[in-house]
Amino acid sequence: MRSAVLGLAGGSGAGKTTLVDGLTSRLGDDASVLWYDEYYHDLAHLPVEQRAVVNYDHPDSLDEALLVDHLDSLLAGRPVDVPIYDFATHTRTGRTRRVEPRPVVVVDGILVLAVPALRRRLDLAVFVDAPAEIRLARRMDRDVRERGRTTASVQAQFEATVAPMHEAFVGPSATHADLCLDGRGDLAANLDTVMAAVDRLRSDRPAVRLSGS
Repeated sequence: MRSAVLGLAGGSGAGKTTLVDGLTSRLGDDASVLWYDEYYHDLAHLPVEQRAVVNYDHPDSLDEALLVDHLDSLLAGRPVDVPIYDFATHTRTGRTRRVEPRPVVVVDGILVLAVPALRRRLDLAVFVDAPAEIRLARRMDRDVRERGRTTASVQAQFEATVAPMHEAFVGPSATHADLCLDGRGDLAANLDTVMAAVDRLRSDRPAVRLSGS
C-alpha cells in the first residue's frame, strides 16, 4: 500500500516546522519527514565569499532531482539516506540521516508547492501563511540561534532575496494548496484540521489523488 504524501509549504518563518513537529508527535512511527532545506546544492566548490551571495530562496538553489528521487524511493518502500547540510558553510557535510518508508510521508519546504514534480506526488497539499513581519521575526530568531547568523545579515538577506522570492514563487504556490492555514492561528486547531485530512486519506487507501499538475 502506497504511503500518503503530505506536502507542507509556506513562507520562511510562517510556522511550518512547528506544524510538522506537532504532526509527527501525533503520528509517531507512522510518519517520516523529508525537509527540503536538507537538499541545498553543495557549494564546497565556491569560495566562501561567493557562497554568501547565492540566492538560497530561488528554486535553482535546491536539488529538486534528488528530493524527488528520495520521495519515489520511499513510495516504493525503500529507505533513503538524506544528506546533512551545514547552513553555516553552505556545504554538505558528507554525513547522512536514514529515513524509512512510513504510512505517511511529510515533505516540508517553502517551495514544495512551487515544484510541479513534487506536486504530482502529493496526496494533500497544505500552505501555511503569515505576514512578512511575523516571518522575519521568526526567521531572525532561528537563524541567529541555530545557524550562527547575525541579525544584520538575516535582515539583509530577507530584503534582498527572501521577500522577493516569496512574492515570485512561494506566495503564488498557495493556489495549489488543498488547505490554507493561518500560521498565527491556534496550533492545536491547525493540527486538528490537518490530521483530519490525513486520517481521511489513510482511510481511503489505496486510492490516490495527485495534487497539482
